[in-house]
Amino acid sequence: MKRQLMPAEWDRHEACLLAWPTHEKLWGESFKAIQEEYAGIVRAISEFEPVILVVPPGSSERVRDLCDVDVATVEAPMDDSWLRASGPIFVYSAGKRIGVDFRFNGFGGRFFPHDQDDLVSRRLLHSLNIERQATMTVLEGGAITVDGEGTLIATEQCVLNSNRNQHLGRCDLEAEFARLLGVEKVIWLPYGHLSGETDGHIDHVCQFAARGRVITESCGSADRPDYLRLKANRAVLENCTDSRGRSLEILEMPPQQRVHLFGRDGFVNYVNFYIANSGVVIPLAGTDSDEEALATARLAFPDHRVVGVEARTLAIEDGGIHCITQQLPAHP
Repeated sequence: MKRQLMPAEWDRHEACLLAWPTHEKLWGESFKAIQEEYAGIVRAISEFEPVILVVPPGSSERVRDLCDVDVATVEAPMDDSWLRASGPIFVYSAGKRIGVDFRFNGFGGRFFPHDQDDLVSRRLLHSLNIERQATMTVLEGGAITVDGEGTLIATEQCVLNSNRNQHLGRCDLEAEFARLLGVEKVIWLPYGHLSGETDGHIDHVCQFAARGRVITESCGSADRPDYLRLKANRAVLENCTDSRGRSLEILEMPPQQRVHLFGRDGFVNYVNFYIANSGVVIPLAGTDSDEEALATARLAFPDHRVVGVEARTLAIEDGGIHCITQQLPAHP
């Protein structure tokens, strides 16, 4: 029997799913800025594919006006707006799409409340009329990257952290990935970033860009806090193969860029991009490294148009463009 399989992000999409910023109290004085930033990201993605926004109840018209572009909306209560973390992960199974509903526990119990976010997959899948496959395993979508051929990359720092799945070890999680996502091989990188609120999501430091090709964050100078961690990740990537036995081509993005606004520091991670239909949307920091990041993306995605969008406000909440998006694959 053919296994169900999570397609790669560069495979064809029906739409891009995003969750609109929910509560002003979470963002404080940056609330207006984050809505403007989301709207800019929505407009960029909508150049390549339809966008479906999960929005707070009663806010559809206001959000559509802010985006100033044609979008569909699904109204649902939410605690926060990181849909890559809390939303469904889509797979192909027996000639149809299924949404795998992993549990969401507020990034390892770091944020409360998170009960509405734990329900957002169920509500969204019901609205989209897509079959739901539930599991008790905790996993955020930003913690994994796949090549659509059975290879998955994750960080030990995040996925093996006991604050997600206290009673599941490495072999247990690999078995879950095989059953639910069609994974044949897991490449475990030791580390995500030292700082941050996700315990080291992979999409801050490494993503698949094509079968046999990854984009990673450059180690940068030896005085950087994450230098040795990223160097250790690089060593693993250089010495491993994917599920088809291929060595990996490794391209490097510039190191994450520190930004300061609204009295807070954050880091823009260039690796936290979204791959759309025929396009790639890259977060920008407004620094001299932006152009290098865009050039690397153009090299990695020669058949895509690369677009940069400022994502400085997202960065002060340890997020980026990939963190707020989730691809809805096209019908198989």
